[in-house]
Amino acid sequence: MRWIGTMNKSLLYVFVGILLVFTSYPFLYMIATSFKSMQEFFQDPFSIILGSVTLEQYASVFSMGLMTYFINSLIVTVVAVLLVIVLAAMASYPLSRMKFKLNKPLFVLFLGGMMIPVHATLIPIFIMSNDLGLYDKLFALLGPYVAFALPISVFIFTQFMQDLPSELEEAAKMDGAGHLVIFSKILVPNLKPAIATIVIYNVVHIWNEFIFALILIQSQSKMTLPIGLQKFYGEFSVNVPGLMAALTLASFPVLIIFVLAQEKVVKGLIGGAVKG
Repeated sequence: MRWIGTMNKSLLYVFVGILLVFTSYPFLYMIATSFKSMQEFFQDPFSIILGSVTLEQYASVFSMGLMTYFINSLIVTVVAVLLVIVLAAMASYPLSRMKFKLNKPLFVLFLGGMMIPVHATLIPIFIMSNDLGLYDKLFALLGPYVAFALPISVFIFTQFMQDLPSELEEAAKMDGAGHLVIFSKILVPNLKPAIATIVIYNVVHIWNEFIFALILIQSQSKMTLPIGLQKFYGEFSVNVPGLMAALTLASFPVLIIFVLAQEKVVKGLIGGAVKG
């Protein structure tokens, strides 16, 4: 019956190969099209085989202010993710390592934040930002970004902290360490897989976020990448190669972060599976 196992393995390889083609084609198409001229694109719009390579689309997107949008998105994403990590880790410490009456209600309250529809908060957030004088300021985006990222981040941190052995904490208390030392010197260094997971999840979400940036930002000099990409849509036509060049540049930071952090994410998942 060995031939049955060999056949099943071959079918699995065929299926994985077909799946790889379907999943990689859009990304390869985006990169290949970004190196085409408009004339070459119209001649064969769906091909990923290049007849000639041109960098005119990349020069065009930079001249249209892509770097400004890129820097704005980078600033907002970095600051928001750092705030989320610090606030979520600090909130998760008492929820996971301390026993008090409001422990579970507070944790459920955080989880309830994941059920709030984003679009239901647009008008209140717009009014609040306007009243606080934050409208059309880049940092007006930090409030909603951090608020909507906290629930899932607190959940991940809390579950991960609960799996850490209590012996480390007890030994530190015997040496006279307080909560701040235990949190910063013992727990945080062991949270790298959880931090990597939260970074990947929130960077992808914040980097690509569109609706709050559209509502809260008006000036072109303060637009983030998702809003700035609209410039490549004309009234009657679309510069598809230019748009693909902009999307290629916009996708690389997320891919780099994923490649750098995926190992820690996998270790965290494996560790959680073993502990479970």
